[in-house]
Amino acid sequence: MNQEQYPEFVTERFVNQNSSRSKRSEFARDRARVLHSSALRRLSAKTQVLSPESGDFARTRLTHSLEVAQVGRELAIMLGIDADLVDMACLSHDLGHPPFGHNGESALNFWAADIGGFEGNAQTFRILTRLEQKVIVDGVSRGLNLTRASLDAVSKYPWRLSEAREFIAGGVKFGVYEDDLEVFQWARAEAPRGEKVIEAEIMDFSDDVAYSVHDFEDAIVERFLDVEILNGDSIIDQLITGVLDWSDSKLERENVYQAIQRIRSNEFWISSFDGSRENLAQLKNLTSDLIGSFVTRVYEANSNIANQQDRYKKNLVVPAEVSEEIAVLKGLVATFLMTSDDRRYYYQAQRELLIELADAIYETGFGFDRVTQYYFDNANSPEAKKRAVVDCVANMTDAHAHALHREIVGTEV
Repeated sequence: MNQEQYPEFVTERFVNQNSSRSKRSEFARDRARVLHSSALRRLSAKTQVLSPESGDFARTRLTHSLEVAQVGRELAIMLGIDADLVDMACLSHDLGHPPFGHNGESALNFWAADIGGFEGNAQTFRILTRLEQKVIVDGVSRGLNLTRASLDAVSKYPWRLSEAREFIAGGVKFGVYEDDLEVFQWARAEAPRGEKVIEAEIMDFSDDVAYSVHDFEDAIVERFLDVEILNGDSIIDQLITGVLDWSDSKLERENVYQAIQRIRSNEFWISSFDGSRENLAQLKNLTSDLIGSFVTRVYEANSNIANQQDRYKKNLVVPAEVSEEIAVLKGLVATFLMTSDDRRYYYQAQRELLIELADAIYETGFGFDRVTQYYFDNANSPEAKKRAVVDCVANMTDAHAHALHREIVGTEV
């Protein structure tokens, strides 16, 4: 499904702009706008799972996003979906993440609880439609002014916080803040309530594939995961429990066990890791094979999807075994890294730093970039001022957050 197969309605922009001089499609233009955005560049110094300062090997949010885009583009081509549109959604999917990854997201959500909280996906939409400065009309920024289809494709959770319980277990994930509804409702004008388009589903799956496999690889190379322990049967119960605790889905214990066994039976599985060239090559072959296996099995389950015309009815089918294996990889990293007792103080210190930093910026009015300074200075309510502070902190890289905290708070957390 190339752009010419999409109705003209979904290629419209909120602010009408003349077509580019080049022969690019509107979706290729959108991809280029995201690729050249400052928000994407900042991801190069933001935590994926391990800090950018932890070593030269581990992924940052930027390298993760590039890998998600590669997976998504490949699957889109296989399925006959517009590759530029999916690529753009994949590049955009983490733009709203603050310093320190999901840990920073939790801190800002706590700090902003009285103004509707913080959600990385809603922040992404805000960046694309307001905070990135490309199209400004009568003093109002429309961000990158992407097409309807593109804004829909990045909407992993296409609903407001007040609607979240209707569409998702727990009701905490959402895709738009209340003061960004104008463009959101325009983008979703003909969309069924709460339903994602196929491009967003491919982006979501590609994200799961990339971060499950690559975070697993990073954790092994940086020695947070001991491969020899993973090979032992004595720890199997702990591994299964960790996966079940971390997983959002309702998995059966036996299915998790079988998924672990399938992964350990991969021809490239490694029995030990000493950082040698041979080990690194084998680990890379393992990650490549896992990604290829996930993508191929999903393609085989959806090979006729291009024949369906309604983008909201092209539901991506992910086989149960693929979901289980992805959940195992995520759960292993969570068990040995993100929920590990010896990392809890580290994560707590990060959250405290962001909360103290947000407090200090709000009280002093110091530390803003030019865009968020404008919104703070022109806010017409305390809530709008707090949202500008959230925007400011969420924009920061890890290093900038540390440096600004030292400058305006003056103490090391």
